[in-house]
This record gives sequence, C-alpha cells and structure tokens, in this order.
Amino acid sequence: MGEGVECQCDEGAPETWKGAPDLAAQVLCRARKAAPLLREAAAEIEDGRRLPDRIVDLLGNTGVWRACMPKAWGGPDLTSMEQVELLEILAQGDASAAWCSMIAMDSGIYSGYLDPVAVKEIYHDIDLITAGALFPTGTAEKVDGGYRISGRWRFASCISHADVLMASCIVHDNGVPVGDPVTGEPKQWRVFAARPDQFEIHDTWYTTGLRGSGSHDYSVKDLFVPESHAFTMSLPRQDRILLRTPDAIQRKMPGIPLGLARAAIDYAVDVAGGRRDRETGTPWTSDMRVHEVIGRCEMELHAARASVYTSLADQWEGFTTGKEDLRSERVTTALARYHAFQTARTIVQRLYDLLGGTAVYAAASPFDRWLRDVNTMCQHAVAQDAVLQMAGVVRLGGEPPNPVNPALAVSLPAAP
Repeated sequence: MGEGVECQCDEGAPETWKGAPDLAAQVLCRARKAAPLLREAAAEIEDGRRLPDRIVDLLGNTGVWRACMPKAWGGPDLTSMEQVELLEILAQGDASAAWCSMIAMDSGIYSGYLDPVAVKEIYHDIDLITAGALFPTGTAEKVDGGYRISGRWRFASCISHADVLMASCIVHDNGVPVGDPVTGEPKQWRVFAARPDQFEIHDTWYTTGLRGSGSHDYSVKDLFVPESHAFTMSLPRQDRILLRTPDAIQRKMPGIPLGLARAAIDYAVDVAGGRRDRETGTPWTSDMRVHEVIGRCEMELHAARASVYTSLADQWEGFTTGKEDLRSERVTTALARYHAFQTARTIVQRLYDLLGGTAVYAAASPFDRWLRDVNTMCQHAVAQDAVLQMAGVVRLGGEPPNPVNPALAVSLPAAP
C-alpha cells in the first residue's frame, strides 16, 4: 500500500494500454502511471467543471470503472483496502477526478443488489459509469409492474459521463408511505436504476471546491421504473465478501483525503528545498519551524492512514471468517473515515499557512485548489460530527436513529 505515485511496473505508458485490466495489481499499477496525467490536467478539470473526455478514457483504461466488478464477470474485484489505495493514488493527481472515480466505480457494488436478470440489461458492460444520490429525496408510487418515481436529487458526481443513474426514494402506495418487508421499518427505502437521459439534469455545480466533479442536481416526474430495476441496500443478491454489510459504498472514501494530504505534504517539501526565511535568510531546510510543521503533518497523516487501513483489514477479516456481529468493526471504520477527512483538512490548512502569501495565487500554487477541495469534501455526511454521535451511541449499547434505514446508521448519517 505504497503512498507514492511513481510506478516501476511493466504496464507501459498509458498511451500503450489496450483495454482495461482484470487484476487488482494491474489497476493499481496503472493508477500510479495515470496520476501525473491527472495532475497536469487538474486546472482544466476544475475550469471545465467536469472531467475532459480524454480523462474519462484514461480512467477507463486504468480499470477504475470496473474496479468493483466481480471476478466472475471479468472484473478485478478490488477489496475495500485496495479501493482505498486506488483512490489515494488518483487523489494525488486530482481530487475531483478521484471523487468521480469513487462514485462511478460503485457500478460493481450497486449491481450486486439488483435482480440478476436486470443486471444483464443494466450493466451489459463492466466498464459502465454509475452516478446518483443514495439519500432518498424522491417518492416512488407503487403501480402494476413497478413504480412511478418523482423527485429531485443533489450531488450526482460524474453525471455528465454516466451510463446508469441511481435515484433513491421512499415507497408509497396510494400516496401513503409503506413499511419495508425486508427490514421491518415503517418506511421503505428503495434505489432505482435508470438511464441518465430519462432525467432532467440541472447545471447547479458552482461550488467552493471539487468543481471538476460536476456533481449536478437531477430530477424527474412520474418516471416508470420496473420492479426488477429497484433494490434495497439491505438485501445483496450476490454472495460476495464486499457486500457483507451495506457500507461498501463508503469504505473506500477515505482514500481521497489521504491522497490529497499526501500530495500537499510532498509539494510543501519540494517548495521548502528552494525557500529561505525572508527576514533571517535561513534556508527552510534548516528552519526548525518548518521542520516541526512538516514533521507534524507526516505524523498525523501516517496515523490517520494506519487507522483507515487497519480498521478496514479488521472488518474484512470479520467478513471472511463469517463473524456475525460486525457492529464494532463498522463503528471503527466509520470513525477512521471521519478522522481521515478531518485530518486532511488540518494538514492542508497548516501547510497553506506555512507557505504564506504565495499559496493564495491559483495560477502559481495548487494549494488554492487543494484548500477549497478539502473543505468541500468535508461537507459530506461521512465527515460530519453525527458520525461521532452515532459511534458513541453504538459503543454505549444503543441503537443510533436513522430516518431511512438503521442498517446504515453507523455509516450513513442524514445528509446536511
């Protein structure tokens, strides 16, 4: 689980790649070769508020879109730890590209909850891109053969390139919410898979950071979706370790702040090699103040990174050994995930302060973009204090409240 983006493998240069790889090691190797290209395109990605087509193709050839697809379908089937590493590598190139990758590669996760017959229709290619919101801000009225869904959803990262669009709804029957026969909850939360061209996409993504993720709103009214294209995250249809608990879509998320923090430290170290204190003339490489800042950042990043990978490995071991009660492991991974986001923000801010006035110029320093990116990603639900509250409730033997599905209560607090 190396932190650098350099790669000495035999995969060759990106322009020589022919087709996406089917092995995890190849995907990670190609990601290390792709990261410098993402870094070169970072300003273009941000200015365009979406990924350029050539970057979409690059990520596809890297194996990102198929990263979570099962081996039985020809996919590399990355473990949760490998998914984190993949995003960590990509984020060292560009955070928006990594964020799009994180969302789009959920194709291999969502497909594991769909009806097996519908999967062949929806995911006829393992390199398809998925976008969409998981939090249920829509309604689904039961009708013969399926549902009619209506609503408006936010934060659909990579929607401009999506092949499949997910929309989450609360199910109604004759206008009244119905209970969930799977979980026993009074409200039934379902996710619906459809085509992006069936929705209206709203150009709303004018934001502080992660501008290149193109996370626009989308809406629809009375769209018919067949029963087979609806699913619940509480009932996987594939017997895969990855799907043992419904937090699979979130386990990989800390790779992005970890990668961004790594890039920020490396950049600051490079800058320090040519800087002197303005008043004393002391080289930064000999300045104890600079030494302490860099050392503290390295310490905090390594601690946060170790927590993420160790907690995920413990959870994965529980999956593979068939452990029944995984609440403790899910709490630990949720806390490590939260801590990774918060630590990355602290590191980027500290280094931004260290570099002083030069860091404010967007054309001269990536820190302007990094500071905005890390603050924007920390607005996500997984980085909110509600995670701490839910973890505390579980640790004290209680059941954390969740307005949708208690199965996700530890890892999916309500959207802010």
